[in-house]
Amino acid sequence: MIEGSNMPQSNDPITLEIIQNSLQASADEMFEAMRKTAMSSIIYEVLDMGTGITDAQGRIASSGAGIPAFIGVLDKSVQVLLQKFDAEGDIKPGDVFITNDPYHGGVTHLNDLVLAMPVFAGEQLIAWTANIAHNSDVGGMAPGSLSGEATEIFQEGLRLPAVKLISEGVTEQAVMDIITVNSRMPDFLLGDVWAAIASVRIGARRLEELADKYGVATFSYAMNSFMEFGELTALAELKKLPKGTFELDEEQDDGRIYKVKVTISDDEFIVDLTDNPDQDVGPTNTSRDGTVVCAQMVFKSLTDPDTPANDGSFRPLKVLTREGSVFHAQEPSAIGFYFETEVRVYDLIWRCLAPHIPERLPAGHFASICGTFIGGIHPDTGRQYTIIEPQIGGWGAWDGRDGNSCIFSGFHGETYNTPAEISEARNGLFVDRMELNTAQGGEGEYTGGRGLILEYRIRTDNGFMTAGYTRCKIKPWALQGGKEGSGNYVEVLRVDGTSETYSFVSGLTVHTDDVIRVVTASGGGYGDPEKRTTEAVASDVRNGYITAEAAANLYGKSL
Repeated sequence: MIEGSNMPQSNDPITLEIIQNSLQASADEMFEAMRKTAMSSIIYEVLDMGTGITDAQGRIASSGAGIPAFIGVLDKSVQVLLQKFDAEGDIKPGDVFITNDPYHGGVTHLNDLVLAMPVFAGEQLIAWTANIAHNSDVGGMAPGSLSGEATEIFQEGLRLPAVKLISEGVTEQAVMDIITVNSRMPDFLLGDVWAAIASVRIGARRLEELADKYGVATFSYAMNSFMEFGELTALAELKKLPKGTFELDEEQDDGRIYKVKVTISDDEFIVDLTDNPDQDVGPTNTSRDGTVVCAQMVFKSLTDPDTPANDGSFRPLKVLTREGSVFHAQEPSAIGFYFETEVRVYDLIWRCLAPHIPERLPAGHFASICGTFIGGIHPDTGRQYTIIEPQIGGWGAWDGRDGNSCIFSGFHGETYNTPAEISEARNGLFVDRMELNTAQGGEGEYTGGRGLILEYRIRTDNGFMTAGYTRCKIKPWALQGGKEGSGNYVEVLRVDGTSETYSFVSGLTVHTDDVIRVVTASGGGYGDPEKRTTEAVASDVRNGYITAEAAANLYGKSL
């Protein structure tokens, strides 16, 4: 029987731990429900998604798998819903809300749909379940809803400013129709939205069962207690970090200078990003909430990376921004390529602190999402297709260890590249090549991990490619005398023998048998390359990472 009393029926640590683990299991089940029922490979293969549970006030209580940057979005989205809708009258059992607008609770960009469902015990709101995923096309001026030419968010697709999609269990068909009619891929979008609905519903059911089993008061007490534990853990780890104010100025590929100041004390971790350029006229801006998420990821990595994140985990963190800057854009600025700006924020804080906390922060990694969007009319089905691929690359070296090769950026988290077979089956292209990038870069006593070379061959005329890469000119940074990594870029190899190289390009026309070659960077090296052992250099040569001649030139080793 559900208890409405404010006093918990049980506050013993075993019961509280069972509830907390059940919350985590529920978030994970939500993730699996969405992954197994989604239509788009960007969701079910790449796992460009995230799930989570908040308490009744919208504070994150438990996070599922997926992109770390997405988990940090969900509490902020729910809090906007609570500001907009009256919890006593407008939010009811069976409701499902949707938002994608970064100026109205969406945080990221219009492709990322956030769905949130209130959870009730009787008439009492006790929690929310929520998820977010990248959707292939939500309208706008370009296929895939991303264009480097956009100057306003109105050009980037359909805006959903925190509205009801389902009201007391009944679909708001007008809203669903508006969403699908604006997409160039309505069937995929509809399928992905229903997968998201299934996800929040299964999560809500599990939380209702928990509240029924243990009582509402005990259920709520467990969430609060674990948040308090998260705060205490963060504070305890914060005391172990070096104290003081650390500053960094870093030039970007476009010539702008980004600046950060981090102040660490026993009870606060302050990230100051106020002294940064004005917002861009194009789509490479981010919202303040998005910037906060980047700081949260670094803070969590430095304090308690091994436990699930909750609201308490971030209470010692403060983020300062300036409205109207590239890190705190004002409406209606375009924001489609927010991810490249956010990964710059993430890497900026990381680089600022790495020399002072080398046991936790390695040299720079390829630090780009390397978003690659290829589409056109499928030659076999005659339907629009859009392949959406974040790319994998090399990570920086540590003291005592080489960097990892070909994994996603730290910003993008525990996601996966799409298998070649899936790309070929679902999209109108061939994958001709996928191998390690062994170009020079990242040498050191310990070397940076290798990036990727990936080639897509187009099968249809009048297709398109849009791409947004950073760390093209300004390479991944090294530590302790190592060499910087290589750069990220994309080439188009035309069937007539000509070629073009890009870091940012929008709506480029490609034709049958043109090849799009993705090249991602190696990570930065650590330590003097001449100190690398002969055995390690020989292993590099055997594995094809480097030629014997290059080894002699770079490492001073004759093999």
